[in-house]
Amino acid sequence: MRNVRIQVAYDGSQFYGWQRQEGFESVQGAIEQALADLTGEHLTVYGSGRTDTGVHALAQVANFHVETKLSDNRMLYALNAHLPESVCLSALETCADDFHAQASALGKRYLYVARTTRFRAAFGRQHHHWVRETLDVEAMRKAAAHIVGERDFSALANAGSPRKSNVRHVRALRIVARREHLALLVTGNGFLYNMVRTIAGTIFEVGRGRMSADFVPELLRSGDRALAGPTAPAAGLYLLRVFYPDPCFGKQTHGPRGRPGGVA
Repeated sequence: MRNVRIQVAYDGSQFYGWQRQEGFESVQGAIEQALADLTGEHLTVYGSGRTDTGVHALAQVANFHVETKLSDNRMLYALNAHLPESVCLSALETCADDFHAQASALGKRYLYVARTTRFRAAFGRQHHHWVRETLDVEAMRKAAAHIVGERDFSALANAGSPRKSNVRHVRALRIVARREHLALLVTGNGFLYNMVRTIAGTIFEVGRGRMSADFVPELLRSGDRALAGPTAPAAGLYLLRVFYPDPCFGKQTHGPRGRPGGVA
């Protein structure tokens, strides 16, 4: 049995989240069905974490154990041929037997995208959060600086799965402003349920002038979710990267110098 890890991109608007659910389309279920179609076996795919309904991923990581004579490259092409258009495996490799996509992870980076235009977009609304109010970006950056660090983040998370501790380490929180878009890049060793979306919702409230950036430290000390901003819509959230102790997917060919569509 080979332990195989994959890097997965998906359009979360087409699924009821990552986790397999009876009667609902899920990303995990789609990959497991592709594996069953390819190998004839019903295998379990383990993701680095769950993403909710409507949340997207550019580089989710997952692993599974499979017995096959297919090379990594041929398995990558074959699985993509069996997946729906809203899911794509960008990389696949055989890895150490003790690798586990969730248990081995050291942290994650998320991207939250808002479209900051006067009028709503004619298309693509399931892939961003529309914010039409004028935003004070400097106040938002000041608020973001208060969130960076290791502390109890109960005030910025909704009730969800049971956990031993609400202490997490937000290593970086960067705000990038462009003419028609604003993005939040959040990196941490782990996140509570809806924590990134609540961070985004709170920072947007600061940007709108409905909350002071100087209130954020008090908010965090309170542990009171009711004092924070709303949970920002799922449409703007993307899982951007998962961090591991050792480099992953280093043998993949990237860019125009490779042979597009080639199978070794």
